[in-house]
Amino acid sequence: MARPLKVILADDEALARARLADLLIDVAADFTVEIVAEASNGTIALERAADTPADLILLDIQMPGMSGLEAARHIARLPVPPAIIFVTAFDEHALRAFELRAVDYLLKPVRLARLREALSRVRPLSLEDAVALAPRRSHFSLLERGRIWRVPVADVLYLRAELRYVTARTREREYLLDESLVKLEEEFAGDFLRIHRNCLISRAHLEGCQRQADEGEGHWLALLKDWPERLPVSRRQMHVVREFVKGA
Repeated sequence: MARPLKVILADDEALARARLADLLIDVAADFTVEIVAEASNGTIALERAADTPADLILLDIQMPGMSGLEAARHIARLPVPPAIIFVTAFDEHALRAFELRAVDYLLKPVRLARLREALSRVRPLSLEDAVALAPRRSHFSLLERGRIWRVPVADVLYLRAELRYVTARTREREYLLDESLVKLEEEFAGDFLRIHRNCLISRAHLEGCQRQADEGEGHWLALLKDWPERLPVSRRQMHVVREFVKGA
C-alpha cells in the first residue's frame, strides 16, 4: 500500500479549509491523503511547514500578514520543503504560477477534477522557483538549530559579509544568513545602502556620518540612531552616503 500523501491546509477561512478537506476525501480513489496540519495565515503556514513533515501544502495567496507567495519563498528554504499548490479566489498571479512547473494554481471554488490533476503532478518546490515567485518584503529567513527564524527587515541595523555568511545585526542579537551580500543588495536596494564592500547599512537607521582623524588622511564612519557602533565608510561609497544624509 502506498504511503499517504501528507498535506498541510493553509487558508485564513475555516470554511475554505473544510471544503479542501472534503475534496481530499473525495479523491481517495486515486490518492491516499492525510491532513497533518492546518494554518490560518502565512506565518503559521511557515511554522507548520517547518515543524510538521509534509509532502504538500495547499496554500492560499491572499492572507493577513504574510501572503502565500512570500510564505512560499521562506518555505523553500527549509531542508526538505513540501510541494506547494496555490489555492485562491483571485487569478492575478495565475500566469506567474503556471510558468513555474514546480507548482500548480487552483482557483476557488476548487473543482474535484482540477484538484486531482494538480495532485498528480506534486513535486517539491525548488528554491530557484520560489525566488522567481515573489520577493521577500518584510522578513529575512534562516534555519538555526533546526528551527526557521523570521527576522523583520525593519529591525536589521546592517548586513555585513563575514567569510561564507552575512551577519544581520539587530539591536538584540546577530543572525547568520546563508546568502551573498550582492544578492541582498539587489533585492533590498530600497532598504539598505552600501557603505563598504562588505557592509550594507539600513537606510531607516542611518543617522549621519562622522570624520575620524588618524595618522593619514582620515576616514569616515557611519552613525546609527541610538546605537554605539560606528561603521567604516569606504572612499568609493562616501559620496553616496553624503547624498543620502543630505536628502534625509
